[in-house]
Amino acid sequence: MNPRIESLEKMLGGPRDGALLRFSLGNEYLKAGDVAKAGDCFRAAVDRDPAYSAAWKALGKALGEAGMHAEALAAYEKGIAVAEARGDIQAAREMTVFARRIRTALAG
Repeated sequence: MNPRIESLEKMLGGPRDGALLRFSLGNEYLKAGDVAKAGDCFRAAVDRDPAYSAAWKALGKALGEAGMHAEALAAYEKGIAVAEARGDIQAAREMTVFARRIRTALAG
């Protein structure tokens, strides 16, 4: 197993377990090509902090890479609302582009 993933997993359930840890672990799984585990981690991150726009964006990416396009679109739409509410304009713009691509693919 990837040493970075092992190190992060050891912190799960401990005092430092939270949205950032889950987000970081999800990114490591995404890099390793395990989109299912990455998606689980990103879901856990937004469950812990529903206003974490970067985690919503990453969740959408993981779901899209897993071929779960409707779910990815829903994650992006939620993420756009969160990002706009927080004033995170760049993240909202990026997710808007990704969501538009998925809508086009689903319509085609």
